[in-house]
Amino acid sequence: MSFDFPISKPKNRKDYYIQRSIEMLPGILTWSFLIGSFYLAFKAPIAIAIFIIIFDLYWMVKVFYITVFVIFGYRRIKIWEKIDWIGKCERLEDKQRGSTSSVEVEPLKTIYHLVIIPTYQEGIEVLETTLDSILNSDYPKDRMIIVAAFEERAGEGALERAKILEEKYKDKFFGYLTTLHPDGIAGEAKVKGANASWAAEEARIFLDEKGIKYENVIVSTFDSDTCAHYKYFSCLAYQFMTNPKRLQCSYQPLPLYNNNIWQTNSIVRVIMTSSSFWQIMQSVRYNKMVTFSSHSMSFKTLVDVNYWPRDMISDDSIIFWKCYVLYHGDYFVEPIFLTVSLDAVLADTYLKTVINQYKQQRRWAWGIENVPIIYRAFLKDRKIPLRKKISKAWEELMGRISWGVTPIIIALFGWLPLWFGGDLFNQTVLALNLPKVLGYLMTFAMFGLIVSMFLSLFLLPPPPHKISSFKKVIMVFQWVLAPMVAIPLGALPMIDAQTRMLFGKYMEFWVTEKVRK
Repeated sequence: MSFDFPISKPKNRKDYYIQRSIEMLPGILTWSFLIGSFYLAFKAPIAIAIFIIIFDLYWMVKVFYITVFVIFGYRRIKIWEKIDWIGKCERLEDKQRGSTSSVEVEPLKTIYHLVIIPTYQEGIEVLETTLDSILNSDYPKDRMIIVAAFEERAGEGALERAKILEEKYKDKFFGYLTTLHPDGIAGEAKVKGANASWAAEEARIFLDEKGIKYENVIVSTFDSDTCAHYKYFSCLAYQFMTNPKRLQCSYQPLPLYNNNIWQTNSIVRVIMTSSSFWQIMQSVRYNKMVTFSSHSMSFKTLVDVNYWPRDMISDDSIIFWKCYVLYHGDYFVEPIFLTVSLDAVLADTYLKTVINQYKQQRRWAWGIENVPIIYRAFLKDRKIPLRKKISKAWEELMGRISWGVTPIIIALFGWLPLWFGGDLFNQTVLALNLPKVLGYLMTFAMFGLIVSMFLSLFLLPPPPHKISSFKKVIMVFQWVLAPMVAIPLGALPMIDAQTRMLFGKYMEFWVTEKVRK
């Protein structure tokens, strides 16, 4: 199947100007809002004060809404963890024999899992943990294929790690492939998607040799530090088998950054846990979901869209949009309410850990590069309903804008009219009551912070060793840092990414350092 999807570097002048115009849009909107707010604080302080009150009221309602969804998501995780998914898969085939349903269910014995693990310079202890989590899963290993995808540019160390891992795991699965992605291929950037796509093409050759149908293969792309719940693959198989539109769906587990959560610092724990909460909340309103980090999908669909992009950093999300365009808007993400555990940011020193956390947030924020690609794809595709185009385009753009400006609005903008409004404004009833009103609204919004504090404790893994009582207390009260880090490690990485794209200063893929203590 031929599939035409916009590339990040257009070849003709018309597409280039469209691309650059849309690339500049998020940065222009964000900076216009920030600068305009300071200007209006001088010229129209009453209008700014009213806007702040309305916005904080809106955010208070949204915090309540998010908190409720996170609780629902957490409850589903606990329910799904108790289900015998492999048993449900086996019973499903028996039910199908006597059923008159028109929905075709493939036999469990024909469903294969293909797991691609792109890696660059990660240590062997990281990769072994990931492979062991797959090996310890409850899905039959004679229907699992592992691809350890190494980079040629990683040097001799990669070859040594590849040899050790292959010797240890080659006989444990139906197939174990080691691939070495060549460096310097024309049209490729030094990004994970290029490596994963090379590995997927090698896996395709293996499947052809074994006579396995692409429609019966579920492909998962895992970050090198991903440790899946032991029921994940059986649950995924069941959802795949029972889905009448299984080719038109990606499957998203819930990421928790728990592998080394006890070793990293409080700032990182707050950021990483907040990210997990956001994914849990999104899973409940799954019509808004886009693939993130480790995810799964039909291998046939992956082949039809020509794999992941080979020149973009945000491969984990743009693959959803490629599939969305392939099926003209009839593609969605189905949440899997089981967790995969990844590494939180951790470096040799406290300061380096915080700096690396900023860089990781900025890399995630660089998902802003999706916006011009999505918009150009929507302009070309006449079959996607206009309502869907407008809704998705608006959500993708405004989600990035709000990421950058919301913490600044909440933390700083309420004071702008008081600082710059002048004596005339400061003598008004509105000015006298503005701090009180904002204080009441923010106090109510603390409800979400308290719930987050307790849920974070329930999601923690057991400590790897005996810890002090002081450490346990820190794990509770670390959430007082949340308002303090919201701007430097939340808003600023997004504004940084938007500003770089505004001026055409494109980022390169930054691999988060993996440190295990």
